[in-house]
Amino acid sequence: MEDPVPEQMRTAAGALLAALDESGRRRAGHAFDDEPARRWLEYRPRPRPGVPLADLDVAARKAAHRLLATALSPPAYAQAMAIIALEEVLDRAEGWRRGRHSGDYWVALFGDPAADDRWGWRIEGHHLSVSMTVVDDQVSPAPLFFGANPATVRHAGRPVSRPLGVEEDLARELLDALGTAGRAAAVIADEAPADIISATRPTAPGRLDPLGVPRSRLTPTGRALLDRLVALYLDRLPPELAAREADRLDGGELHFAWAGATRPGQRHYYRVQADDLLIEYDNTTDDGNHAHTVLRRPASDFGADVLAAHHATAH
Repeated sequence: MEDPVPEQMRTAAGALLAALDESGRRRAGHAFDDEPARRWLEYRPRPRPGVPLADLDVAARKAAHRLLATALSPPAYAQAMAIIALEEVLDRAEGWRRGRHSGDYWVALFGDPAADDRWGWRIEGHHLSVSMTVVDDQVSPAPLFFGANPATVRHAGRPVSRPLGVEEDLARELLDALGTAGRAAAVIADEAPADIISATRPTAPGRLDPLGVPRSRLTPTGRALLDRLVALYLDRLPPELAAREADRLDGGELHFAWAGATRPGQRHYYRVQADDLLIEYDNTTDDGNHAHTVLRRPASDFGADVLAAHHATAH
């Protein structure tokens, strides 16, 4: 029987530390209480805490990938690998001017996974940020950001690369199923915002207005599609974590909102909200070919939920 996810993470993090040299361990390691470094989300190409994969040898890079895989389902891990590979595609499209590369993804560890009851880790770079917090062997799995630029690479009129295609297609299917009244409630603006609203803030907004259309007002088909859309994002996590997150949402009201053009290939945005859930998607370049998606838990990001339970028990 496979080990539970917290144990998989602890084992993989220990293997990564063992594979790093002294310099790598020093750069990757941070105190758990280093809040500015730990409560960090940055999906743009910027300097960030940790050590880049480019500076690691083959064994250490492989250990970092194995750690990342403990936080993602197999399809989501494939998406993450495609996102990383797109850095080379984007660099070529930009004429190699910015020096983007697939080694510019950074790993950071917070606390001691072998000894501490509070620890965490993050792997992050351009268009990818996966943050996991482990407290008393409970995993708090957010924020989780996936992006893609280009969102679609085509050949002979057909896509050859589209890592976040399902996230767009399923939302469009939901929008088409809403009907006139449902769409009027769901479409909150004719223009899409420039980016996801939660951006890179360490604390996500607890509520974004307008909320859009509530699930309770949808037809059975619409409710089923909205549930599938939420499940798509939760299923980025391993089944054990995805099931727990779904149970946590059970009974709460979901809301779906769309902004911008409703035709493919144009600027658009959507979000799903519920108690302690925020899903955002945008594809807002002029050609609609640069996607951002994020799964956040506004009250629980970066382990706020498991830390609160830990402190209540400890004190």
